[in-house]
Amino acid sequence: MSINRQQVSKQDRVVAVMGPTGAGKSTFIEYATRQNGQTIGHGLQSCTAEIRTVRVNHPIDGRPVALVDTPGFDDTYKSDTEILTMIANWLVKTYKGNVNLATIVYLHRISDNRMTGSVLKNLEMFATLCGQKAMPNVIIATTMWGEVKKENGERREQELKRDFWRGMVADGCRTERFKDSHDSAWQIIGNMAKKDRAPVLLSHEIVDSHLRLNETQAGIALNKELEKLIKDRKDAARRLREQVQNQNNELVVQELNKRHAEIEEKINQTADQLRELKIPFTRRVRLLFKGRG
Repeated sequence: MSINRQQVSKQDRVVAVMGPTGAGKSTFIEYATRQNGQTIGHGLQSCTAEIRTVRVNHPIDGRPVALVDTPGFDDTYKSDTEILTMIANWLVKTYKGNVNLATIVYLHRISDNRMTGSVLKNLEMFATLCGQKAMPNVIIATTMWGEVKKENGERREQELKRDFWRGMVADGCRTERFKDSHDSAWQIIGNMAKKDRAPVLLSHEIVDSHLRLNETQAGIALNKELEKLIKDRKDAARRLREQVQNQNNELVVQELNKRHAEIEEKINQTADQLRELKIPFTRRVRLLFKGRG
């Protein structure tokens, strides 16, 4: 087994593991590769801040498989625009290099009582960047079954299939349960011998259609999400200003002003993301990697 950052080759059969922070992406790869917990993140902050590639041999045919761990769109340290740029850059390199991205595993916590805004955003961004034609190569795997009663988990699973995954399943995506074991991980990945490369929409849009990232379906979706976020935060800031005007308690006024300043800072950060999204893709990639130096 070997670990590399981002590097895959034509000889690899690639499994991309995606999903929101805390869904168990690193854990899934730990079990698949039997790394004995070397990189599992147990905190609330994201464990996968970079794209990480782990190579192992398939337990059935013995041929090499590259498991690629990707960050979610709610990353602790990177903005959603940076995450989309990072994933897009990796997908473009994979596509141009004629690498066999055979399987995409998307993980979802079955222990979540409801579909939060962050988790829904991750799912929508994932579905948008993959596109309809890639769905036969996609597996949605639910995790954290040990944290719920079986009947509750099964009920949530049916709700997810009905309310959130129906379109993806109709397009050929399959669903599985990850049971925290080496065998379960490889059962989800499946037999890769006859799998063709996943026709990921985002790669096609950038490479073949020569679109800028903000012109792709994923870029458009993120742009709408950021614009909505700015609007919601401006509304929140306006309500706080109104509370300040109607408040006589100096301590309360100070606290409200502090919260208002925090919201204004978040508005500015989100506006920066919108501006970054409009920067040409190749330049943004250079800036992203320059920032790591």
